[in-house]
Amino acid sequence: MQDLAIMWDWIGFAVRWLHVITAMAWIGSSFYFIALDLGLRKNPNLPVGAHGEEWQVHGGGFYHIQKYLVAPENMPDHLIWFKWESYTTWLSGAALLMVVYWVGGELYLIDAGKADLALWQGILISAGSLTLGWLIYDFLCKSPLGNTPTLLMLLLLLPLRLRLLLLLFWWWLSLMIMLRLPALLLLLLLLSPKMQA
Repeated sequence: MQDLAIMWDWIGFAVRWLHVITAMAWIGSSFYFIALDLGLRKNPNLPVGAHGEEWQVHGGGFYHIQKYLVAPENMPDHLIWFKWESYTTWLSGAALLMVVYWVGGELYLIDAGKADLALWQGILISAGSLTLGWLIYDFLCKSPLGNTPTLLMLLLLLPLRLRLLLLLFWWWLSLMIMLRLPALLLLLLLLSPKMQA
């Protein structure tokens, strides 16, 4: 039994570091593309559909980058997608929630002094809250509100009625049922899909 506990600690350690490292990769690539977009220059000799270009140097080599706002007529055979950083960060965060906070729920998830809940009930409340938050977010994006991105952004980012109710729910959840740390982690995990769009 002690070997299992030690092994589980190592798994938790590995998942935490996987999450941290992939988050740094995601943030780093995001900063790179922000800098790339800010450095784009218009050129009259650009191919049709190209929005701008930039020359860069790194490691003794020169890079000529052109940005297209829509896919060009001829796509290359080899296309690199910068998506795995965000996917791996989200998946490792979900694994971290399960490995550390759900399996170790007696220590991290439920405060017996605030609510007399079984571990499975705390996990159910946690998973149900994430599911409900995702369903609300998905509904808003697919609704006519999704056609007005600025209004949708204001609804999702500012503490308007729906957002205020969600935050009040998390505050109530952290005070009444769970310890503050996992409630904050649940809120961050709930908000993380919005950053991937």
